[in-house]
Amino acid sequence: MKGDREKSAPDSAARHAELSRRIGPVPIAIVTVSDSRIADTDRNGSYLRDRAEAAGHTITAYTIIRDEARAVEETLERLARSDARLIFFNGGTGIAPRDTTIDVVIRKLDKELAGFGEIFRMLSYEEVGSAAILSRATAGVYKGKVVVCTPGSPAAVRLAWEKLIAPELEHLVWEAGGRRR
Repeated sequence: MKGDREKSAPDSAARHAELSRRIGPVPIAIVTVSDSRIADTDRNGSYLRDRAEAAGHTITAYTIIRDEARAVEETLERLARSDARLIFFNGGTGIAPRDTTIDVVIRKLDKELAGFGEIFRMLSYEEVGSAAILSRATAGVYKGKVVVCTPGSPAAVRLAWEKLIAPELEHLVWEAGGRRR
């Protein structure tokens, strides 16, 4: 029995991967949380737009908001009602008193993807050492949307996109509620 279960798991994962590829371009919302960045200086927003569009996805929203709990919550609620299937917050994920992104988002998530934060910190540790423990990066599902929260450093955004999000984007969206059979 156990052998049968082990054999079916890869088949099931392959089936999910195949079905999720059919989802087509993913509508993405990008939110930079910063008290100092503007569109001209937001390297993360530019990077994410470029990478997502190069992969065939669409950017349905892009905004920069101040690192204030009310702004984070209002933005999350607005984007949860939008066409976006992935809401990507970058910034406000540390432990400083002004870092509010995680405090707001974690309360709202219907389901948390604990593995995202765990793997992000492991990969980050390889790049920055023990400072990786200062990150509260997380991901989850809210109202059928995938929500990702990363630190605001360009290296962190690049790591999250390239190693975790891009390889699983369609699969994440498909599993979170965008399934088309």
